[in-house]
Amino acid sequence: MSDIHFEDVGRVFTRNGQSNAVLDHIDLHVRDQQFVAVVGPSGCGKTTLMRLAAGLDAPTSGRVRVGNVEVREPGPDRAVVFQQFALFPWKTVSENIEFGLRCKGMEQAQRAERVEHFIRLMSLQGREDAYPHQLSGGMQQRVAIARSYALEPDVLLMDEPFGALDAQTRTVMQEELLRLCAISPRTVMFITHAVEEAVYLADRVIVMSRGGGAIVADIDVATTRKAERWGERERIEDVMDLPSFVEFRSRVWKLLREQDFQTIATEMA
Repeated sequence: MSDIHFEDVGRVFTRNGQSNAVLDHIDLHVRDQQFVAVVGPSGCGKTTLMRLAAGLDAPTSGRVRVGNVEVREPGPDRAVVFQQFALFPWKTVSENIEFGLRCKGMEQAQRAERVEHFIRLMSLQGREDAYPHQLSGGMQQRVAIARSYALEPDVLLMDEPFGALDAQTRTVMQEELLRLCAISPRTVMFITHAVEEAVYLADRVIVMSRGGGAIVADIDVATTRKAERWGERERIEDVMDLPSFVEFRSRVWKLLREQDFQTIATEMA
């Protein structure tokens, strides 16, 4: 099982003698092979939540588990894709995808087969020998995702992976990610500021509070998606007019706007 458990998790940062509780008593269960998007205002703790699951940070209180194992450090069962592509500029597309496999000690023939498979899966044919600076942003992120998937992690953790892309490329990458997840399901935690992206991609949308480090809503969109055959509609424009998409998008927007209004009221008090 590759489900993720956040159990009464708190994270406090201290700077110049001042303590700031970024996460406060978080209880969250991401089920095995479920796609969960986390949205919320800047500074609400979205990225901290992902970093705890990745083992890149440690909770101040509570614990995080993947399956039955408590997370204490990064591990091969979890792959992270960041907004910045983090490719090795001196390595080609094939070499970037192959890097983690080489580190795992995989034999050359098996590495070559795996790299070829993911180059084909991510539509990178003809770019095998290109270097990152020769690729568009969308192509670079395809390589980053291919590199993560090639390691066959149980969990994929994505921190605003399409945030640096232009609108058209972002849409294409969202569609590609859904296609990839349908072919090879993983447990996915996806951090984003974009409401439409969260509702389009995820089975569940978690809405976090501004400044309070808490979860204010946990919205299940999978049931309605299945009822409307949403998952069979690959293009986002075919989904955006569905009544359920409009309903969920409006619901999430309303929750986020309420956070803004509460902040303004607090600042004016």
